Amino acid sequence: MELRQLHYFLKVAQKEHVTQAAEELHVAQSAVSRQIHQLEEELGVDLFMQKGRNLQLTAVGQLFCKRIEGILKDLDKAVGEVHEFLDPEHGEIRIGFPHSLGIHLIPSVVAAFRQRYPNVKFRFKQGMFPTLIRDVLSGEVDLAFISPFPEKHDQVDGDIVLTEELHAILPPNHPLAGEETIALEQLKDDKFVLFSKGYSLRPIVWHACLEAGFTPKIAFEGEETDTIRGLVAAGMGVSLLPEMALFQTNPLQPAHVAISHPKVTRTIGLIHRAHDKLPLVAQSFRSFLLDYFGLQQNNTPSD
Repeated sequence: MELRQLHYFLKVAQKEHVTQAAEELHVAQSAVSRQIHQLEEELGVDLFMQKGRNLQLTAVGQLFCKRIEGILKDLDKAVGEVHEFLDPEHGEIRIGFPHSLGIHLIPSVVAAFRQRYPNVKFRFKQGMFPTLIRDVLSGEVDLAFISPFPEKHDQVDGDIVLTEELHAILPPNHPLAGEETIALEQLKDDKFVLFSKGYSLRPIVWHACLEAGFTPKIAFEGEETDTIRGLVAAGMGVSLLPEMALFQTNPLQPAHVAISHPKVTRTIGLIHRAHDKLPLVAQSFRSFLLDYFGLQQNNTPSD
C-alpha cells in the first residue's frame, strides 16, 4: 500500500468522479483508476460502486475513508511539526476567534506579533462559541480566542486574557444618551436589539437584564456587531456591547454609556487542546500573547 494510492483514493472519494479527481491531482485518469484498482486488490474489497456517472463509496469504503482521513491528517501534522522545528519563525498559526474580536483585537495582536516574526503566516477562522470549541478539539485551529472562557472543560485548556465591560448603546436621540453612566434598570421599558441565539453575548445581556429586575423585550436580532450597532443607531432599540465592539466603522453610530449596576462583563480566553503539545510556532504566539496581555509572569508554557 502506497501513500500515493491513499491520496488518490481520498480525492476520488471527495469528487465522486475519477476524471475530476485526476484533473485536481494533475495526473492521467488512467493512473488514478490503476492506483484505485491496485488498492482494492490489495485490500480484497470494493471501495467504490458505480452510481450513474459518479462513483460512491461502499460501506467498507466509507469506513476505510474515515480512517485514512485521520491518518493522512496526522501525517501532515507530523510533517508540519518537523518543518516548524527546523524553522519555527516561518510556520503557520491557525487561530479561531468570535466576530466581535475581529474588529480591533485580532488585527492588533497579529500586527504586533508580525513585527517580531514577519515570516510567520496566519490562517483565521471565525465562529461562535460551540464552533470554536469544536475547531480546537478537531485540530482545525491551534489556538482560539473565545468568550466566555470555558472555566470547566476536560478537553481544552487555556487562560483568561481579558475581562471586558459591556456598555449600553443607545440611539443618538435617546433621553439617556448624554449620561456618563446609567443603571441597566433604566432601560427596562426600552426594546432591545440582541444577538441571535447561539451567540455568547446574548445570554450575558439576558442574564444582566434579569439581574437588574426585568426581562428584555426583543425588537430585533442580529448576527454581527456592525448589524447590532447599526440597528441601534437607526433607532430600532437599545443593546449592550463590549468595549472592543464600540470602535467606529461607519458614519451612523449609536451613543454608548457605561453601566453602573449591575456590572456587566465578559471574559475572553485563549484556549488550546488539553494534553496536546502545540506546534512550536503556535506556542511562540501563545507565549507572545500572554506577555502582550501581561499574564506571562503567572503562566508557564503548556507541555
